[in-house]
Amino acid sequence: MSLIDERQDFSDVADIFLLHGSMQSPAFLDGRLCALLALRDVSADAWLDEVCQSLGVEQPRDQASAERLLGWRRQTVEALSASDLDYSPLLPDELFSLGEQAQGLKEWTLGFIEVIDEVADNELRERWSQALREAIEDLDALGRIDTDIDDSPENENDLFALTEHARMAAMLLYTEQHPGMPQVEQTDAPVH
Repeated sequence: MSLIDERQDFSDVADIFLLHGSMQSPAFLDGRLCALLALRDVSADAWLDEVCQSLGVEQPRDQASAERLLGWRRQTVEALSASDLDYSPLLPDELFSLGEQAQGLKEWTLGFIEVIDEVADNELRERWSQALREAIEDLDALGRIDTDIDDSPENENDLFALTEHARMAAMLLYTEQHPGMPQVEQTDAPVH
């Protein structure tokens, strides 16, 4: 199995960032990636340029890093356009504290909203469904959440619900901008 075929998680991408001397979380860029794919369909080259600019480098340090970064984009495109609607934001997992997970969600949301503010003019926003407009408004508030939380079951449940809301908003934006992709109405599709 090549690096390209492996499913990447938050730690995989964070390791690539570290390899390039960056301590930043990939969550912010993942939020940007998701919104860019929904609104502009960012090319692989443009994505690599954006990541390198964010990391403060001219290009990935090696081919394996480039493949991982491009695999991240490809994995996101596939998840957003899949009929099973299994897209998930690239966020810190249970190996991280709830506060770190909340911070990741906040950063993802800020990246997502930043692209919407850059790209989505009033004319485009007017074509969105009421559900999507409300979801985006909710994400605006989510970008201001307090991430100084303790590891309690209540906070864990709340964070799960907020993450699910962000995930659904991302998929709603993608599906409204790409009608017919995914083919969620199609029930007789062949199983792979």
